[in-house]
Amino acid sequence: MTEILQVQNLVKRYGALAATNDLSMTVLQGELHGVIGPNGAGKTTFIHQLAGEVLPDQGRILFDGADITRSTVDARALHGIGRSYQITSIFKDFSVLDNVMLAVQARQGSSFRFWSAVRSDRTLYEPAYQALREVDLEQAAHRRAGSLGYGEMRQLEIAMTLAMRPRVLLLDEPMAGMSQQESARLVELLRRLKGDYSIVLVEHDMDAVFALADRITVLVYGTAIACGTPQQIQENQEVKNAYLGDDDEF
Repeated sequence: MTEILQVQNLVKRYGALAATNDLSMTVLQGELHGVIGPNGAGKTTFIHQLAGEVLPDQGRILFDGADITRSTVDARALHGIGRSYQITSIFKDFSVLDNVMLAVQARQGSSFRFWSAVRSDRTLYEPAYQALREVDLEQAAHRRAGSLGYGEMRQLEIAMTLAMRPRVLLLDEPMAGMSQQESARLVELLRRLKGDYSIVLVEHDMDAVFALADRITVLVYGTAIACGTPQQIQENQEVKNAYLGDDDEF
């Protein structure tokens, strides 16, 4: 399979602390690649570097063969890298549809026009509806975003990311704070999306990661100590010693 994202020897230091330490990883076209590790392993810093919010001290990031190591967040978004955050970032007083239309408008690079004209623009609301259909929120299109449940807000945030037409989705702890039922719905959503998008999933919910991932990279102190299929990671003794333990649930 084609490598859409390549991380080569990434290093980011904060004083004596190496948040990423000679980290290399590849993401294949259409795969869901899980990134796991204990607290302080460097997972969020790694996602920040992929998104362009933090620049590495050393190493390279290649997207579809192009070097994007020094590209801005906006440039990466236009190239096709979409990002969702640990904390929802929606406009709660706007409708669900309005939120996604704003994302479509941002992708198109158009100026923010008078709101009534925006609502009648098919080039905005048709892609927005399509993104909502992808995350099963079409029926909630005209609800106030702030009235959604927490899990639905995360679905809306993913819809806003999809509206940017990404090729790679960077998902940072999307299930944080969710109930078991909400997490189960999100797992089913991500299962449908993978294949259509390449997904990098940073997540503490091990059941979700092992259920969804095609491959998993394990970070410890900013270093990738293992990469493989869920079964290979479950059976890796170094991973067990450093993170998972010997519990049979893994």
